[in-house]
Amino acid sequence: MSVISYRQALHDALRAEMLRDEDVFLIGEEIGLFEGSYKITAGMLDEFGPRRVKDTPIAEEGFTGAAVGAAMLGLRPVVEIMTINFSLLALDQIVNHAAKIYGMFGGQARVPMVIRTPGGGGQQLGATHSQNVELYYAFVPGMKVVAPSNPADAKGLMLAAIRDDDPVLVLENLALYNTTGEVPDDLAPIEIGRANVARTGQDVTVVAYSRMAAVALEAADALAREGVDVEVIDLRSLRPLDRDTIIASVRKTNCAVVLEDDWLTYGIGAEIAATISDGAFDWLDAPVRRVAMAEVPMPYAKPLETAALPSTADAITAIRETLDAVSRRR
Repeated sequence: MSVISYRQALHDALRAEMLRDEDVFLIGEEIGLFEGSYKITAGMLDEFGPRRVKDTPIAEEGFTGAAVGAAMLGLRPVVEIMTINFSLLALDQIVNHAAKIYGMFGGQARVPMVIRTPGGGGQQLGATHSQNVELYYAFVPGMKVVAPSNPADAKGLMLAAIRDDDPVLVLENLALYNTTGEVPDDLAPIEIGRANVARTGQDVTVVAYSRMAAVALEAADALAREGVDVEVIDLRSLRPLDRDTIIASVRKTNCAVVLEDDWLTYGIGAEIAATISDGAFDWLDAPVRRVAMAEVPMPYAKPLETAALPSTADAITAIRETLDAVSRRR
């Protein structure tokens, strides 16, 4: 067991897969000589050479399309898009090609590629560099979307994504890169589509993913000191979504709070709330409460940016209000 950063966990997973399988290669902007904007690919060019670590022009649609073609011919490209905001420039290649080819051509060609990209606010990068638009990709059949919240999941899900025969978007979060945690030295790939019960509890279910899963655990620790027993479900995967784990938890606790880093309207949380309504409505003692960021383009000014992002305090307030509603009903 080693204690390493989220950043290092991603690096280690990429390196391990490149050593294991010569068909794996990296492609993206500034990933070679500059070693990546966030240094995930540090040392890769020196170790594996320019054939397998390919610097590209600033042309997301072009190099993502090249990766789609390479994957169709049997390679396993890992595309780094500098931020998820820039993935919008490659939307056609991702949604209309990577996600569709296997189905459109009757299984004659697969697209085993990974798109890894960071998102999220809190870094004062402005409205066009601070978005969480993972919903765009989780919406699309043919894609898989994972969102690790800690170093062990970052490594395990990246290993699984590279070995998967479908296109997988690995959502990273800028606020998580420097966080640390224990990672087993012999960690196996983590099954895509299976949520993690990060903390067991009896009083209330909190469902979250990526950075907000870490926020949920902070809120649960704080409330434990008040005698509140919070169960935390870390989704890990947005498509496929582990509905069974969510429903089983809510049937046990009888109430739920959903935390997400994106906008409330039409967000991932809406799908989770609908899942709970479909599978656990008769068990609910209070409405499902959702916590999300403010419905604004992300402000640049730090106080405004902080105010726009959902916080641990917001999560605690929502949990308390939910439990108050349960108490009134009972």
